[in-house]
Amino acid sequence: MIRTTIKSFIQADLESVWYSVTSLYDYSWRSDIKDIEVSDERHFREISNEGYVTCFTVTVIEPFLKYSFLMDNVNFFEEWTGYFRRAGNGTEVIFTESINLKKWWLYPFALLYLKLQQKRYIADLKRKCEQE
Repeated sequence: MIRTTIKSFIQADLESVWYSVTSLYDYSWRSDIKDIEVSDERHFREISNEGYVTCFTVTVIEPFLKYSFLMDNVNFFEEWTGYFRRAGNGTEVIFTESINLKKWWLYPFALLYLKLQQKRYIADLKRKCEQE
């Protein structure tokens, strides 16, 4: 299992950050996906720009505090957890990913890939929330 965590401060109110992360319908700010298909409030699929489909099952929703889900696709099985906290004039987020790869040859690249994905997600989220 590979685990990585990113912590960041976003200059936007907690509610705005929370709704941006948890919305299954307003994802235009995400540079890594082209579509989300929603089955119900706890099950959805993301389609990446490259066409990869990832299935999600939301496991925890504690409004404005914690959001967690499981992810599964052809390459990995993952658990993602986000913590949210009001901090000064903005919001602190901590996002942790724990990933199990389905293909052994992906292990040398996985940690770097995850860290780059987390940085991209945070940059997209900041661009969305700090411009509102």
